[in-house]
Amino acid sequence: MHRENASHASTDESNRLEHTSINDDPAQENAVEVAESIAESTEEADGLRPGSKLRALSKRQRAIVTVTFFSMFFGAGNLIFPPLLGAQAGNRTFIAMLGFIISAVGLPILGVLVVAQAGGFGNLAARVSKRFSLVLGVAIILTIGPLFAIPRTASTSFEMAFAPFTTDASKPWVQLAYSLVFFVAALIIAQHPDKLTRVLGKVMGPLLLALIVILFVVCLFLHHPPFADPSGSYAHSQLIQGMIDGYQTMDLLAALYFGIVISANIREMGVTDERDNRRETGIGGAFTGVMLVLVYAALSFIGAVSGAYQPAGPNDTGATVLTNLSDRVFGHVGTVFIGVIFVVACFNVCIGLISTCSSYFHNHFPTVFGKRVGYTAWSILFTIVSLLIANIGLSSIIALAVPVLEALYPIAIVLVVLSLVHKPFSSHFRYVYFTTIVFTAVASIANGLVKLVEVLHGHIDWLKTACNWLPMNANGLGWLVPALVGLIVGVIVSLAVPQAKSVDKQ
Repeated sequence: MHRENASHASTDESNRLEHTSINDDPAQENAVEVAESIAESTEEADGLRPGSKLRALSKRQRAIVTVTFFSMFFGAGNLIFPPLLGAQAGNRTFIAMLGFIISAVGLPILGVLVVAQAGGFGNLAARVSKRFSLVLGVAIILTIGPLFAIPRTASTSFEMAFAPFTTDASKPWVQLAYSLVFFVAALIIAQHPDKLTRVLGKVMGPLLLALIVILFVVCLFLHHPPFADPSGSYAHSQLIQGMIDGYQTMDLLAALYFGIVISANIREMGVTDERDNRRETGIGGAFTGVMLVLVYAALSFIGAVSGAYQPAGPNDTGATVLTNLSDRVFGHVGTVFIGVIFVVACFNVCIGLISTCSSYFHNHFPTVFGKRVGYTAWSILFTIVSLLIANIGLSSIIALAVPVLEALYPIAIVLVVLSLVHKPFSSHFRYVYFTTIVFTAVASIANGLVKLVEVLHGHIDWLKTACNWLPMNANGLGWLVPALVGLIVGVIVSLAVPQAKSVDKQ
């Protein structure tokens, strides 16, 4: 899900987002600003004048790009999903993790590549239509903001730091008091977030990684019971379930909107040629992918060990799985220490996300019903919404996020796939983007709506029946055939209207 201060180049939206936050991640605050300043200093250290043109980055500069890339996709929110996967998948964790890696690692990195090639989210999404670009942008910001990711910062930190020490009777009231303090403090600091988030971001990222390493090493030498058989949502189709759970990181959505930051950083370092820039972006993506795979694999192993001791219940989350293991291994003191790390990390993320969403809506919707709405008003609104949602509990937030992400992710996936073959294929057929996205959206949104209503204990039987007619719908891939049909329709319509201009081949 997933994080901060992105500066873009060349597009209007890039300029508007120059000082906003990116996704759900405590390690990436001011990633662009830091990377650019480090890039300048490393150029000087390597004997280059700042702004010198390069064909390739040095090893040191590639390391900087990799760290920026990694911090864009890894944060406190990402920590809670692989452990639950391991606890529920048990002895099938490897298969489940493959699916998770496809959607939580592979797709976001591909998203960054296509956004860099297109020159920003606006250019990429406008291949469908300008209105689609605005609608998808709003959907992404709300998803990685006040509807799910911001509330998740408070509920995750509460589950890690306070929930283990509360009773069933006192938990709702303690959570309400905690979230009030949490969000009021975050709102105040979000008005001027730069200095604190920069300091906390530099500290909390390494602390979270160190925590993972310590837990992983301990698990390697821990004489634990055999891994359990798959249970819960992983009782069947572990590969597909892992891929769907990878949606919860929200990293593909973040990559589409903020991915241009990586290409912009590399350009700031001196690699301005388009082909060389894409190559360096790909290299940075490859190294980042390896890092993410290692971290997620370690977390899923930790979850499997925790599940071997204490099976994950139907209402458990990754935070519960980590707390169970830390309490067993380190005792109450260790649980408190880990909880404190999560509180500070999630607090830092919350500040960045409030800033991101408020800046976006202030720039895109400066007036509402004829009245001017400023940054502060938007930030207050999003904080209140997040406070209310946070108190329904982490497991409920995750449950509500699943159908929404299942509606959005297929659209994002199709947009990425079409963009990967933009020059040799998609750009030659004017209507391919529009028809493929529309057919995909109808199927994915219909499925998402059915599941959202079911989460809310309702039913839309006729729509559910219609969705179940779609091939592979039971496996979460009901959108795939409609996407292919939309692709074919787009090609046919484009050939039937040859006088229409092709999509801009940027």
